[in-house]
Amino acid sequence: MYIAQELRKKNIAEYLLYMWQIEDTIRAFDCSLPRIRREYIDRFGYNEEQKEEELDWFGNLIRMMNTEGCREKGHLQINQVTLQQLEELHSQLLASTKFPFYNAEYYKVLPYIVELRNRGAHKEENEIETCFNSLYGVMMLRLQKKDITPNTQHAVKEITTLIGMLNDYYLKDKETPLQFE
Repeated sequence: MYIAQELRKKNIAEYLLYMWQIEDTIRAFDCSLPRIRREYIDRFGYNEEQKEEELDWFGNLIRMMNTEGCREKGHLQINQVTLQQLEELHSQLLASTKFPFYNAEYYKVLPYIVELRNRGAHKEENEIETCFNSLYGVMMLRLQKKDITPNTQHAVKEITTLIGMLNDYYLKDKETPLQFE
């Protein structure tokens, strides 16, 4: 909860990836709040009040996962909405002539997006979701200490640049709405 709150303010892309990881963490503990408390939350240096707040947060996420039918797979509606906001901003940036650097980066990344979509099981997902899925997949490979090919590393570097730019525009738009015309 504490990490999520900070990331949401500072980096929406990292926040979204973190929340996907939290969803998977909850699944890894079979959506069991006692296990999450004992095997996960207790590992952190939280005081009792913080542990209870964290436990409440996980409990709410578990309830939402159960209610929304994403106990086994998929993403919570709150995360889907965040992803949708990023996709909408992405579309607005591309449609405007005021953001040529974003457009240029997008066209550098587009061949990777096309390749990933052709290889993936979810051909109907939007481009930003494809980017996030690739970033999340590589993050999981790194956590498992698995090899990542040089081609994949290069693609991820370009995708990271695009998503970083999108994140920056998202934060700017939250401060002062961007002018697209």
